Formats: sequence, structure tokens, C-alpha cells
Amino acid sequence: ADAYAGTLVTYGQAQAVIVATGDSTETGRISEMIAKAMDLSTPLTRKIASFSKVLLVAILGLAALTVAVGLLRGENAIDMFMAAVALTVGAIPEGLPAAVTITLAIGVSRMARRKAIIRKLPAVETLGSTTVICSDKTGTLTENQMTVRRIFAGSTFFDVEGSGYEPEGRITLDGVDVSGKIPVSLSETLTAGLLCNDARLVEEDRLWRIEGDPTEGALITAAAKAGLTQQAAGDAAPRLDVAPFESERQYMATLHRSAAGNRLYLKGTVEKILAACSTSLTDDGSDGTLDRAEIVKRSDELASGGLRVLALARKKVDGDRVELDDCLSGLTFLGLQGMIDPPRAEAVAAVGACRGAGIDVKMITGDHAVTAREIARQLGIGRDRGRDGENPATLTGRQLEDLSDEDLIEKAETTSVFARVAPEQKLRLVEALQARRHVVAMTGDGVNDAPALKQADIGIAMGITGTDVSKEAADMVLTDDNFASITAAVEEGRRIFDNLVKFITWTLPTNGGEGLVILAAIVSGVTLPILPVQILWINMTTAVLLGLMLAFEPGEADVMAHPPRKPQSPILSGILVTRILLVSALMTAAVFSMFLWQTANGYSVEAARTVAVNLFVIIELTYLFNCRSLTRSAFKIGFFSNPWVLAGSGTMIVLQLLFTYAPFMNSVFHSTPIGAMDWLLIVTVSIGVHALIETEKWLRFNVMKKAR
Repeated sequence: ADAYAGTLVTYGQAQAVIVATGDSTETGRISEMIAKAMDLSTPLTRKIASFSKVLLVAILGLAALTVAVGLLRGENAIDMFMAAVALTVGAIPEGLPAAVTITLAIGVSRMARRKAIIRKLPAVETLGSTTVICSDKTGTLTENQMTVRRIFAGSTFFDVEGSGYEPEGRITLDGVDVSGKIPVSLSETLTAGLLCNDARLVEEDRLWRIEGDPTEGALITAAAKAGLTQQAAGDAAPRLDVAPFESERQYMATLHRSAAGNRLYLKGTVEKILAACSTSLTDDGSDGTLDRAEIVKRSDELASGGLRVLALARKKVDGDRVELDDCLSGLTFLGLQGMIDPPRAEAVAAVGACRGAGIDVKMITGDHAVTAREIARQLGIGRDRGRDGENPATLTGRQLEDLSDEDLIEKAETTSVFARVAPEQKLRLVEALQARRHVVAMTGDGVNDAPALKQADIGIAMGITGTDVSKEAADMVLTDDNFASITAAVEEGRRIFDNLVKFITWTLPTNGGEGLVILAAIVSGVTLPILPVQILWINMTTAVLLGLMLAFEPGEADVMAHPPRKPQSPILSGILVTRILLVSALMTAAVFSMFLWQTANGYSVEAARTVAVNLFVIIELTYLFNCRSLTRSAFKIGFFSNPWVLAGSGTMIVLQLLFTYAPFMNSVFHSTPIGAMDWLLIVTVSIGVHALIETEKWLRFNVMKKAR
């Protein structure tokens, strides 16, 4: 028998000959595939990097312009350098890196509560950009509780009652219970399923469960309904050897000693088993002529009802070891067992949510194409392509092998179901979809899935059934192996990105306004309205107490009602850039005008600067409520839906009172106490700026939208 490097021996003794080591082993081949899979940057890191470059150029340009204008006016070079420093300090959004990290960390915590463990922080946001989810079927989209519903043995169909793993229910022929007199063909088909099996049916506290593979558990339960047990079958035909199921082989084989001689039993895919058969068991138990076309027809009939179909066969052999060459010829076909793994109810809803969010869901499975297509239809996969009620487009692994990379790129885009797919072919599918600039989420649980998981923009490993290798390669691990958790994570990812955009939309006008106030002072030849140390105070306190509160903002109701962001789109839309410029201009005009008016009316420079600082802060505070939604009015989303905003605002007001009236703060920040009328003026101007911004939002998303 062959064994790969890394195989665990649980009992017995053997001698082995090493035929390959290192990279030449199967484990080495998989490691090489993982190494070749690129660690891709995420949409967020790409957008932040691009945004930072633009912002840096703009800030340096403003600083250079400030120095140039000042020098042309004959100002002192040192004073102009200090002004440029003040402008730079004001314009740089110091809180942005912290906001990004904290927002992502909060998202990680929220996703963990929704059964999704994030292993790589940027993956949190990437989920919100996902355009395609490639999901396994069994256990992820379905219940992973198999139940045999129909059996084809000899030339007859039998129906199996009951569901789950409880061995209760009848096996009937045309509605008549056959358990009292089981036909030979049916008995042999059920026995083959019992013997070629590594699972166990266990009863604990009156509840039945399976130890092992759910598919094999369904075979045990079906046999038990006919009065056949593993214990009795094993005693009558003890196992001598086994060739475990491998996805590459598509079958499992066991060798047993019986009164009629050694017998080899196989179960596997219909295509693989049928190709190795030369005879077929008749209803009376004798070997008859094999009608391949008839069996394929019956298999398709089962699969078209959404049943997963396994073929069973046997063969007499002389040796006491399973020889793989013996498994592929001279078999006697016994029958078919069709079982169902029903779609998860929550998965149906989750697929629908993805469809509404513009995310394409693709099913990848090792099942028969007809079965996969029917389950996909029940789940609603492919319905987003305008084929409501029709079968989704399907490709098999064999067809994938025949496609060139260029053809696969086209087919991967339009195909919703991939059946009989080998794990290695997942990597080609990911690369094909990424060639069309999709952001791809890929699920997997096996060692062979690791290259595809690493190559995908979001690799999603199964927490229950997944191997350590797949979890290590993945960005996210599902603790419940449920597709609905992926959809919940996508929703959370979109909320996170929205909150980051809200923070940027809030912080840039503040930084821009501070920089423009400095520039306006230099151009006008007046004293700086705010000092560098005061700018630093504004930026550091408001970023923490106001801006970061947006990280706790709950998701808006329509977060899953719009298509994914295009990977190449900028982090800020044209609408938001326009709003940022508008708010920057309003803030600059308000603060600079207030400073000029107060200095012209006898206020000291310290008092005018104190009013300017407080005006900056209060405008930021009122603008914060505007930024809680970028499309809807602050009054519509409710003032109490995010209590963190209220707490931060209250704390910020307390700090500003200390800034204004505490002697030690006056000394450090060159501030001075101001009167009640000054506060009234500050609040009035801030509310006016807020009203103008709300009016712009209402006009853009109501009047202009209706006009279009």
C-alpha cells in the first residue's frame, strides 16, 4: 500500500520503503503550491496607501505654498517655517491610523460573536468588498446530516422512510414494507454499505449520532431499518484490509473474509464504480448482464431529485490485501443508494441576502453534477443571473481539466456550480476569478484546499471539520461551518468600511479647515488664529473622543442592499470629496471671520484664539452627528442609537471647559477664559454650519436624486 509523508499509523506493524523526500513528497507538493500562492494586499490596504499618497502631496503642497506666499510678502523665514509646521500639524489626520486599527479590532470582536474568527486584521474589511463567494456544499450550505431516501437494487427502486440517524422507518416497494422479506439484491446493496464503512452509529441518552463521516452514517442507518447491523455483518465477514476513500480515487474499498471466499467491496461515485463493473446483480442474487445506460439513467433520476448518489459493488478475490488494480476491473454492480443532505434554512436566506447585496455565490462540491445543480437551485444559487426557477450553469472537474486558462476565466464568471471538483482545481478557479478583478472568498477544510485559501482574497476555513493546515492558510475560521456566518461576516465587513469612511469624512474637514485657516492668515498678513500647540490639542482630543466613537456606529439598515464596492474605486466618492471641501470651507470661513471680528473689536489675541479653538471643536462635535450617516439625516437615525457618541461628546465638552478656564491649561496652551456671550456665539455658528451641511445632504439625496 502507498502512504504519503505525514500519514499517521494508529496500530499494527509494517516496513516501508522511502521513495521520495522533501519537496518530492505529496506534502512537499502542497507546500510548493502554498508558497506559490501570493499573499495579496487587501482592498483596504490598497485604498489607504493610495489615499495617503494623495493626502501627503496635498499637505506638502499647501505647506510649500504657505512658505512661498509669506516670503513673497517679506515675512520672516523662521516665522514662515513655523507657520508651515502649524499647517502640516493641522492638516495631517493623526487619528487615522488609530481609527483604522481600532475599527478593525472592534469588527474582529463582533465577528467572533457571529461565529467567524478573524486571523488577519485587514481581512475584516476585505469581506465588505467581496464580490464572489465560492463555498463548499456539504456542511456549509447543507445540514451535513445525510439520510438515505431511495435505493436502486437489481432492477427495482425502494423508498426509505425516516430522517436523520435514528434507525426508525420502513423500506418499502410501492408502499409495501419489505423488511419481512428483503430481496437479495437489496440485502447485498445494504450489506456492502455496512461493510465498506468506517463510521459508527451510537445511541446516547436516547439520541442517535454518528461517529465518522455523515455519508457513511446514512448507509448504516438505512441498513438498520432493514434489520441489518454492523456487528452482525462484521462477524459474518470480518475485514482483512482497506483502501480509504480519496478524492482523487473517488472510491473506498474493503476486503472481507466470508463463507463464500474473500470479497472486495467498493463504494464511490457512479462514474468510477460503473466503469470498473462487468456484471450486475439481478433481483434473485445471480450475476447478470450489465446495462450501463440503464444504471446511468437511474442515477440521474435520483440525482435530479437532489439526492447524493453512491454506487456499490463487489468482487471475489484470492489475496488478503486490497490491490488497487483489482478495484478497477471485474466488479459486480450491486446498486445505488440516494441520500439527501437538505439545505440549511439559514443558508437559503443567506444566499438570498448575498444576491440582494450583489455578491455572486458559487457552489463547489465533489457530488454528482445533477445533485449539485438541484441543491443549488433549492438554495437560489444562480438565480441572480436572471434564471429564476431554472437550473444554474454547471461545470464538472473533468470539464475544467480540458479548459485553457483563458477559457476558464470566461467560464468561471458565468458558472454557478462546480461539481466533481478536485481540491487542487479550486486554486485555478480563484485565479480565474481574480483575473476578472473579483474579490474572492473561498471556503475549504482539507490540506489540499490550503493553496486556494491562501490565494483567495479571503480564505475561509471550517472550524469543526477543517484541518490545521487549512486553518493556518486561511484569513478567517468559521466556528460553526455555516454559510450564514459568512454572510454575517460580509455584512460586518461592510459596516466596518462604512464606519472608516465616516471617520475620514469627519476628520479631513477639520484638518483641512485648520490648514486653510493658517494659509488664509499668511495670505492676509494677520496673526495666526491658532497656534501649533492648540492645533495639536484639537486633533488629539477630538480624534479620540469624537472621531473614534464612529467605530461603534451600528450598521445602517441598507448595508446589504447595495452592490459591493468596486476594488479599483477610491476610498472616497466624488460626493464625499465635495462635502469635505464644503465643510472645510465653512469651517475656515467661520473660524477666520470670528477671529478677525473679535480682534477688530478689542479682544486680546489669546481670547480670540481661545474662541477660535472652541469654535473648531464645537463645529466638529455637531458635524460628528452629521457623519453618523453619510446619506440620511442625523434626526432619522436617532441620537441614542450610538451611546458612545454621546459619551465622547460630553467628555469633550468637559475638556474644553478645562482648556478655557483651568489656569494650568491656560499656561500650557496659551488660552484664556471667555464670556457667556462668546459661548452663545460659538454654539449659534456651529448649529448654522451643521444646518448647512444637513441641507446639502438632503438636496443631494432627495431633490437631486428625484430629478435624475
